[in-house]
Amino acid sequence: MNELYGEDLRERYYDWSLLKRVLFYLNPYRGLVLLSVTLLFGVSLLNLAGPYLTKIAIDDYIKVSNFAGLDRIAVLYVSALAGAFACQFLQTFVMQYVGQKVMFDLRAQVFSHLHRMSFGFFDRNPIGKLVTRVVNDVEVLNEMLTSGIVMVFNDLFTLAGIAVILIYLDWRLFLAVCAAFPPLLLATAIFRTQARDAMRKYRAHVSVLNSSLAENLSGMSAVQTFAREEENYRQFLDIHQKKLGEDLRALRYNSIYLPSIDVFSAMGIALVIWYGGGRFVQEEIQLGVLVAFLQYLQKFFDPVRDLAEKFNLMQSAMISSERIFELLDTPEQLPNPENPRPISRARGKVEFKNVWFAYKDDDYVLKDVSFSVEAGESLAIVGATGSGKTTIVNLLCRFYDIQKGEIFLDGIPISSMNKYDLRRQIALVQQDVFLFSGNIMDNIRLGNVALGQQEVESIAQTAHSHPFISKLPYRYEQEVREKGSLLSLGQKQLLSFARALAFDPRVLALDEATSSVDTETERLVQDALAKLVRDRTSIIIAHRLSTLKNVDKVLVLRHGQVQEFGTRRQLLENKGIFCRLYNLQMSEDLGDIPEEKRIVSP
Repeated sequence: MNELYGEDLRERYYDWSLLKRVLFYLNPYRGLVLLSVTLLFGVSLLNLAGPYLTKIAIDDYIKVSNFAGLDRIAVLYVSALAGAFACQFLQTFVMQYVGQKVMFDLRAQVFSHLHRMSFGFFDRNPIGKLVTRVVNDVEVLNEMLTSGIVMVFNDLFTLAGIAVILIYLDWRLFLAVCAAFPPLLLATAIFRTQARDAMRKYRAHVSVLNSSLAENLSGMSAVQTFAREEENYRQFLDIHQKKLGEDLRALRYNSIYLPSIDVFSAMGIALVIWYGGGRFVQEEIQLGVLVAFLQYLQKFFDPVRDLAEKFNLMQSAMISSERIFELLDTPEQLPNPENPRPISRARGKVEFKNVWFAYKDDDYVLKDVSFSVEAGESLAIVGATGSGKTTIVNLLCRFYDIQKGEIFLDGIPISSMNKYDLRRQIALVQQDVFLFSGNIMDNIRLGNVALGQQEVESIAQTAHSHPFISKLPYRYEQEVREKGSLLSLGQKQLLSFARALAFDPRVLALDEATSSVDTETERLVQDALAKLVRDRTSIIIAHRLSTLKNVDKVLVLRHGQVQEFGTRRQLLENKGIFCRLYNLQMSEDLGDIPEEKRIVSP
């Protein structure tokens, strides 16, 4: 199985290239990293001093009963321990600092990259998966940098130092110990292959678990409304069970590999006792050498065991780095042009010319759509669900790129504009209003600190949101919970109008902005809407045709094609699709009126 809910599980062999990319983030802090490595070198030397001091104490002082010299050895031993402690403390602090800075830089880069992605990218990738990338995977890389890569130097320094000292003490005894190394290397190679696969699948299941959790929590009202608690629990348990299976598989590999290191360590010690002990009996080596050899050998397998644990961390980090860099390497589907056309303040003329668009392959949602709206005019878009109404607004904001045709703003193709400059000219008010965590004031001005308290209140009064805000305990400083859960749909809609007014756009797009409010609130919304569209180009999508009495033009879509386009009066006089829809809704609003007595107002 190569795919798991969109997660790629294929084995890929580019650890070194991944490692180089990870190390690139250490470049701004290379001075601190060099200091850390130097401190680790000092830690390794000081830790290796203990057994050698023991050898000197036995052969040069205890053996000849020179107890006075033991005091100096004891002082040196304690000094070495204190020095190792000080170096280890400084090294840990420095690398933790570097790790936190690197994690900050990387997480900020991933977050910024996500903001450049198109709507199509988020259509394909669940939120839980992306949250895993930004939070969990970056955290794993931080652990590798602070406790993995640099600390490996300590283990390597220790291994190299022990090997040199063992050869110096007795090279023949060292060669005898080497007999335990080949099976250790073989076990490491097998463990590496199996553990990497388990780690990859474990990280994939974490992503799926986060996605499932995010979906259930965000849709809790639907879960409880339709009594889906038990079914969703079973689905979550199934995902959790698969993750547990990979956890246990990785645990099995560790439970076999780590004790095997102890076995090989015992084999090495047994060889030293057997071969070295025999040579001591034959008086070929000193007792101090034999004791030091045993102590060094125990210290030799400690970094081997530590490297095995770091190998687990490195494996997990390589999986996380694959996933992070895969995200960072995903190109923008809607890049800005190299030399964008400047646009400071648009007049607001909008034109679609022979536009074709498909969300996927050749399944076109819009087919050869053409229309134009002059600056300051209003356009109503009507049609059945799925006819492409919302798609037109999304394309105007360049949330997606079209396959054929061209879209113009003031006669300039929007594809030649900086997309951020383009979107500053357009305000989109949707049916499902999204409010950010923070207070009412922040949700109206959205970071535009140039708007003061009085200006925001004036805007809120125009949008009819000031009355309900004034009744809140903290008025404009009232905290808005996630998605504005404590506000009604109508209140959120009025806030979205105030936000649009504060944005002061040249083009206003309203996507079913009044479909979810009651009659009284709708009257307030309609009045706010009339003020909002004044002197602006407006594109209005609405199912209630009674709300479109004052629009200049009407565009009727059917199956992604333009069926009718013109003024409201013209379409009613033509008695086509718009006229039938209008009469149908009027009959629902006014009751069953005989057709011969029905008056159709243009």
